[in-house]
Amino acid sequence: MNDLSVSGANPIFLKLGGSLLTDKTGFEQIRQDVLNRVADEIAAARSANSELRLVLGHGSGSFGHTHASQHGTRTGVKTAEEWAGFAAVSDSALRLNRIVVKAMLDAGIPAVSLSPSASAVVKDGVVQSIATEPIAAALDAGLVPVIHGDVAFDQVRGGTILSTEEVMGFLVRSLKPQSILLAGETTGVYDTNGDVIPYITPQNFEEIKSALGGSRGADVTGGMAAKVQDVLDLAVARPGMQIQIFGGLQAGVIQTLLCEPSKRSGTVVEAA
Repeated sequence: MNDLSVSGANPIFLKLGGSLLTDKTGFEQIRQDVLNRVADEIAAARSANSELRLVLGHGSGSFGHTHASQHGTRTGVKTAEEWAGFAAVSDSALRLNRIVVKAMLDAGIPAVSLSPSASAVVKDGVVQSIATEPIAAALDAGLVPVIHGDVAFDQVRGGTILSTEEVMGFLVRSLKPQSILLAGETTGVYDTNGDVIPYITPQNFEEIKSALGGSRGADVTGGMAAKVQDVLDLAVARPGMQIQIFGGLQAGVIQTLLCEPSKRSGTVVEAA
């Protein structure tokens, strides 16, 4: 796909993890106080920097992941029962999306939902295309486009699940973000001693890979190990782009990183 003509500064991608916004050990349990506080921080960052261009993403947490794990949607959808499950996953993911968008609107953020399932073309779990023009148009209009983990039709599997990281990975090609911020429940990526790993690169990934676990609660997209692999692939695809995996539970961290992109928090993932 050709680069899009997007005016203004390169955007920042911010993902609010499902572990941050929901209790992943429960069923469709939103952390409303956390969501409201994060929305206020994003609003404050936008007020402080009128040039801030933001693509906001969020995981599915105890909403979509719980349904997807019950129906095995990630690995493929063929039977009538599996398609009914596909529809249930979609409904749950969109339910959380509306909660997130409402919180943003209530905080004064002009958020608009752009669900990946409406345009994604996927082949055996790999994104072939997603309509990026509406996202670019939203940015140019001063809006905050909101994407999310979602179901998708798949040319081989019938149906599947796309993680927010996979969606962002495709958008990196055309929107060329200056940085990607991944806010979760933990303060970074931990090693076997429980300490935050400061940097992850292709050179040290294999040696720290065994320390990366799964997910607390349902996560059909593979938990931390898969997410780190996804973001490392992004770093390699766009050298020089800053990617950070950090904790969003501490007040003020998200606002600081949006206002001061050179600041570091948690684990930095980079190409070298």
